[in-house]
Amino acid sequence: MVIGVLKEQTPQESRVALIPAHVGALLKQGYTVLVEKDAGKQAGYDNQAYEDKGAKVIADIESLLEKANIILTIRSGAAAKNGEAMAALLKENQILIGMLEPYQAHPAFDMLRKQKVQAFAMELIPRTTRAQSMDVLSSMANLAGYKAVLMGANDSSKMFPMMMTAAGTITPASVFVLGVGVAGLQAIATAKRLGALISAYDVRAEVKEQVESLGAKFVELDLETAEGEGGYAKKMDEAFYKKQREMMESELADKDVVITTANIPGKKAPILITKAMVAKMKRGSVIVDLAAERGGNCELTVPGKTVEADGVKIVGPLNIPSSLAFNASALYSKNITSFLNNLFEKESQKMAWDDDIVSATAVIKDGAFANEKIKANLGGRQS
Repeated sequence: MVIGVLKEQTPQESRVALIPAHVGALLKQGYTVLVEKDAGKQAGYDNQAYEDKGAKVIADIESLLEKANIILTIRSGAAAKNGEAMAALLKENQILIGMLEPYQAHPAFDMLRKQKVQAFAMELIPRTTRAQSMDVLSSMANLAGYKAVLMGANDSSKMFPMMMTAAGTITPASVFVLGVGVAGLQAIATAKRLGALISAYDVRAEVKEQVESLGAKFVELDLETAEGEGGYAKKMDEAFYKKQREMMESELADKDVVITTANIPGKKAPILITKAMVAKMKRGSVIVDLAAERGGNCELTVPGKTVEADGVKIVGPLNIPSSLAFNASALYSKNITSFLNNLFEKESQKMAWDDDIVSATAVIKDGAFANEKIKANLGGRQS
């Protein structure tokens, strides 16, 4: 089989789906690897690096797609700016693997069905022990949590660590992390390494031990827990979020940096910090909103921009992993090659449709939505 690695066309997307270091293992398994020219350039992997590992660099996407059976991408389907146009170039039974944003109807999915492409969304990797090495969302969230702390430190008027000088002692900055999933835990660990005083809150009370193991204080509010499917927090009603905001107001008042990470896959991010809450925060404090791509956890967040209100900076970063493209590509490449190793039955080399990971990630199968849940999400009709 021939694997094709595409150059990403979506603006501000600097990652690449496969790095040179993982080419050799695929060749040993019998694959041929084709890489579109300059596919890895923005991530720090040049064409020669791929050729040195045995891949063949192809000058244009049309030639690559003509030869490849399996297409590896970062963004395709609804996640790519050119998702519909890319889908139109694909052929029947080609296998497309990437982040597809498979949560609502989009013309790209109609085209994938029309072309009878077998499409798999890496965002749908189940959170099970066996699938850990394929978990793209966790890989990228780790990087986002790390970078969010650096953004907060950069925009804050206070330094994070305590420092004793001849001119006096500088007290450490206080950091509050809202949402203790993978990104939140990494934010706590990074802020701790920088010397800040850290507290954190999550609707899932069972993360308290993890928070405290990293040296942070776990803030407990008198609210019901909200454990959702796959270890995510579930979406709650507005009454819950209203009570949560009221109880959290005092926690925010004396913080220097607040990092929000509350994301629910396929849903608008819940508002955790209102305009009124921002008005009561210290002047010079910073909110870094990692949920900006889904509307933001702060009412004042503007996706892709940094704004200021009542002396508080609100940072709404987009696609943070792409800003760490070298490392993000390496992690993603490991995730996607691990998925490839699981995609086919060992004996027959046929698609392992009955495998729980394969079935969970399948979006389009033989010209139709892969299952009823996907069909309901994408809102289309079977052809």
